[in-house]
Amino acid sequence: MTGEVAVLGAGLHPWGKQQRPFVEYGVAAARAALADAALDWRDVGAIVGADTVRGGYPGYVAGATFARALGWQGARVTSVYAACASGAQAIATARAQILAGLAEVVLVVGADAAPKGFFRPAGGERPDDPDWLRFRILGATNPAYFGLYARRRMAVHGDTLEDFAQVKVKNAAMGALNPYARYRKRVTAREVAASPVVADPLRLLDICATSDGGAALVLAGMEFARRHSAADPVRIRAVSTVTPRYPTTVLDLPDIATDSAAAVEPAAGTFRESIARAAYEEAGVGPEDLSLAEVYDLSTALELQWYEDLGLCGEGEAVKLLRDGATAHGGRIPVNVSGGLASFGEAVPAQAIAQVCELTWQLRGTAGARQVAGARVGISANQGLFGHGSAVIAVR
Repeated sequence: MTGEVAVLGAGLHPWGKQQRPFVEYGVAAARAALADAALDWRDVGAIVGADTVRGGYPGYVAGATFARALGWQGARVTSVYAACASGAQAIATARAQILAGLAEVVLVVGADAAPKGFFRPAGGERPDDPDWLRFRILGATNPAYFGLYARRRMAVHGDTLEDFAQVKVKNAAMGALNPYARYRKRVTAREVAASPVVADPLRLLDICATSDGGAALVLAGMEFARRHSAADPVRIRAVSTVTPRYPTTVLDLPDIATDSAAAVEPAAGTFRESIARAAYEEAGVGPEDLSLAEVYDLSTALELQWYEDLGLCGEGEAVKLLRDGATAHGGRIPVNVSGGLASFGEAVPAQAIAQVCELTWQLRGTAGARQVAGARVGISANQGLFGHGSAVIAVR
């Protein structure tokens, strides 16, 4: 495939609440990725930073911020912001630069030092900002709309609170094995049910936390990888960064209304379904080829929705997949063997990059106790505000 680039290095800074500047997390992850690639920072021709809006100006220009912290050496620089899809957009930018011949080696870095509690918009009066409006008009914090999604699944597909709890049990078991995870403790369904209600029907243990953390990747052209004695590296074969199609008929915050479908027929599938479909088409694979998936589990119910959006099962069949053990470690298609956001929490610019780090380790066969046997193809998926879809397919 002419669109492939090699993943030569992957690195994480452990997630948590450490009260340190986000730059420290990013630099630590970058150095780990460079060491993993057996490359020096001076070997890097370009750096792409995934921005954090909570970092002030250094956060808004994360590419240059990390380059300065690592030591100015003349590399090309790009900074990317796409909310929760920032990391995937950064990967897409790095890949495009390599394929365009602008750089042989590109370092991708994302890091965040998140506030305590739920995320909220930046300050100021912004009536043209849908994210600001959903807080101002609806009071819809993130947990509020996680709860709405859960209620919809319960009403339409018959999902239960016990099903949601089992997603957390599954992911916590994997997070307990991941040295980079913030939460490394197994939980029981009874403990999930006993945790406080945050946004009915979801409990505290159904919803991911906000976290600090950093992630980095070293990407390179295939010719450089061969010269670097990486004959069979993990390769990124597709990056999907699609937007919705008009008319949108499924409410998806921060948008607080849908489009009328009276004059124009809606697309055959939903926006999130189109994210994975575009990646599959580019990579020349399908859901039946996957060895594992890393998905954006802001809540337990949202993980179940991703099973259907990725085509791992039919509409309304996610719970059956879960109950059959297909998405657990050792199942037909393990999902979130890293532990997912359930175990890490959200460090927004870093999380899509961290997903690809996990895919890399799994496809190399170096994931330790979390290893998926014979892993050859993996997909990551998440979604940012304002129609930023993202999915990455990695192969070996």
